[in-house]
Amino acid sequence: MQGRVNGFSISPLMEELITYAGHLECYAKSEDILEKFTQVKVAPSQVYRVTDSVGISMEEADMHADRILPPLSNEDVLYVEIDGSMICTREKEPWKEAKVGRIFKGSDCLNPNSNASYLSASQYVAHLGNSNDFGDKLQKVIDSYGTLGNRLIFITDGATWIREWIADHYPLACSILDFYHVMEHLYQFAEKAFAGDTDKRKQWCDEQKKLLLASELETVINNIQLTSAKEEDKRKLINYYDNNKKRMRYKQYRNMGCGIIGSGAIESAHRTLIQKRMKLSGQRWSRKGAENMLRLRVLSLNKQWSKVIDFFKLPAKVAA
Repeated sequence: MQGRVNGFSISPLMEELITYAGHLECYAKSEDILEKFTQVKVAPSQVYRVTDSVGISMEEADMHADRILPPLSNEDVLYVEIDGSMICTREKEPWKEAKVGRIFKGSDCLNPNSNASYLSASQYVAHLGNSNDFGDKLQKVIDSYGTLGNRLIFITDGATWIREWIADHYPLACSILDFYHVMEHLYQFAEKAFAGDTDKRKQWCDEQKKLLLASELETVINNIQLTSAKEEDKRKLINYYDNNKKRMRYKQYRNMGCGIIGSGAIESAHRTLIQKRMKLSGQRWSRKGAENMLRLRVLSLNKQWSKVIDFFKLPAKVAA
């Protein structure tokens, strides 16, 4: 039977199984998985051709993605976490940024701010390319929830393009600077300021952490000034905090929604969406190949694999 994709002489069911295996594992391992479960040997090159072709065919489904979560209740809030993840390509400048967004409701965040926290439901949006195209895709999903005002909460690392996009499109939203990034900058500064004195460094950082959580930013800035660190290091950290002070009201944020102030959801997204399949040892993607794989990964994690199955139900194209 002729298959649905590019006239491959494979049944549509087998093509779907090949695509599923190919989007989960590298093509060489997919060969072993398929043979184990179907008793059919499929060469890695064939796994690549089928998987890549289906990824191309999913472009329209990706560009016009719909909201997959239920409507927001009047008491709930919508969280959006945004970050970039680098993928190695075969282009002259190999590292390209895949922009990733993860959307979830406050009510879907269980055990927030604990080591056992997790999301019962969320939606991924991703794009390997410019920020405008990514923003258009993300905005379509966000806007489907209606006008939310400050019930829309962004948590990001403070990257300029993200900060400006939020300010332009959602000026009434609550924008939070990820607390983990705040503390990462503080720890890096303290390693220099208290070099050789581990106990004093830990005590100082713990004190500043408590102050930051209490929204006592001015006190923290004053404490930074009082250290014996180099003036350049002080200025760098103070400027970072000062430029983001409107996004560091953590005492207020912890009383909003489910109270999360960190980017754990998007960090997890990088691992499950990108790293698990697209940043394996020695991998270098063609630009188009990476885009095609990313589409399949997003559909799968959004539990929309039915769109791939529906594609195989369409009448097969007859070769000219």
